[in-house]
Amino acid sequence: MDRVRPPRRALESLSPYDAKHLDAEVMLASNENPLNLPGELLDRLAEAVSEIPYNRYPDPMATRLREEIAEANGLEPANVLVGNGGDELIFDLVLAWGGPGRVVLDFPPTFAMYAIDAAATESMLVQIPRRADFSIDDDALFARLAEGDVDLIIIANPNNPTGTLVPETTLIDVLNSTDALVVVDEAYFEFSRHTMRPHMSRHANLAILRTFSKAFSLAALRAGYLLAHEDVIRELTKVRQPYSVNRFTQAAARLVFRERPVFESVISQLLRNRDVLVHGLSEIPGVEVFPSEANFVLFRVEHASSVWRDLLKEHSVLVRDFSRTPGLEDCLRVSVGTEDEVRRFLAAMESIMSRRRAAAHFGVAAPSARDEGEERA
Repeated sequence: MDRVRPPRRALESLSPYDAKHLDAEVMLASNENPLNLPGELLDRLAEAVSEIPYNRYPDPMATRLREEIAEANGLEPANVLVGNGGDELIFDLVLAWGGPGRVVLDFPPTFAMYAIDAAATESMLVQIPRRADFSIDDDALFARLAEGDVDLIIIANPNNPTGTLVPETTLIDVLNSTDALVVVDEAYFEFSRHTMRPHMSRHANLAILRTFSKAFSLAALRAGYLLAHEDVIRELTKVRQPYSVNRFTQAAARLVFRERPVFESVISQLLRNRDVLVHGLSEIPGVEVFPSEANFVLFRVEHASSVWRDLLKEHSVLVRDFSRTPGLEDCLRVSVGTEDEVRRFLAAMESIMSRRRAAAHFGVAAPSARDEGEERA
């Protein structure tokens, strides 16, 4: 045949998630830990490499890692599920609790994969836009819950890309107002120190998502985990992919999880760097900075896409452009990097913005890297 049958119609209007994977000298776009694993952990992982039986499938349930995560959280292994990053677990949750005729609540602007997975599974996506300050619209949320028939609610806390926290009292009210599965995505928990874990025993409909990709420098290996009632975990095992977490990732995640205190000093330094970032951006005329409880900062600037381009092409600094996302018009997000990376980013921003101020003063268009031809690319 010279043709192929088309896929499901649900995919026609679906755009794939674009991670904007570009190279730059200063990578501040993906909210990773800017530092690799500490040297002593790298040495221990190097030793583990030769001991892995690569001809054998991994433990499909990552049993030993589940046991260690459960013990650290005062839970049983049956309350833990490990996945190939948080992304796999999000898809499993939507696959199990979403689907045709099932209602998923989303609070944009937020992590795009919630809506993408809902669309891919033909779930009925109900989006409740956030307020201008990026807080959740409580009135709209509880009005929709009062209507009933909600199956899955996903709330990032802190929210990505805004860095906003949802009050704990609001989350508790949500849990009390519905029998929907309420997933609190705590991917940035290590930076915010806010968690709903103490409420799990009282709310069977609470699930907590976490990852090794942010604070723990394992973005390359893809490991995440879910804390939930054993009945929720049992249902998710029906839809998850077998052997999705490879042996090396399981070994690395176990090592990192056992050595969590090693990362505390780095996390503390990143929080200090975040303060420098917020203060520095706030000092630049024409930049509006939003408070953050994560390892990134959202800011608004006129002609944001052009600023993003100049940062990359003129200064080799990569940040994330959200300026075309509804609710985030003219917004960019910068991850917290090392002290040198933060200084370099702030210097680049000051250079770009001062040039624009000078151009505006003389009534001419500000020069931009895009005006200098493709040779700068």
